[in-house]
Amino acid sequence: QVQLVESGGGLVQAGGSLRLSCAASGSIFNVNAMGWYRQAPGKQRELVAVFINGGRTNYADSVKGRFTISRDSAKNTVYLQMNSLKPEDTAVYYCKVDRGPYYTAYWGQGTQVTVSS
Repeated sequence: QVQLVESGGGLVQAGGSLRLSCAASGSIFNVNAMGWYRQAPGKQRELVAVFINGGRTNYADSVKGRFTISRDSAKNTVYLQMNSLKPEDTAVYYCKVDRGPYYTAYWGQGTQVTVSS
């Protein structure tokens, strides 16, 4: 089992920045990928950024150049640095881990990010 706890969300004005953190615990081995998703009201959950074990990253087109995903392996924590925030970034942001030979998915509880115009 993997437990994920997100933090760092909040209310910020457009153009501002936030850094989200996701602290992982439990069976943190054989991790295939770790990343961030978001879900805005009335919309489907979507990929924001993912860190592939091995160093590769992938970002949604809407956040490229503004968001940066990173990981501190010693702390078992993944981060999402969010710059130049826009109102359309408003959503609940979820941390996700895929692990094991069958890519079992684990989700955090989410952290609210609200960007005011």
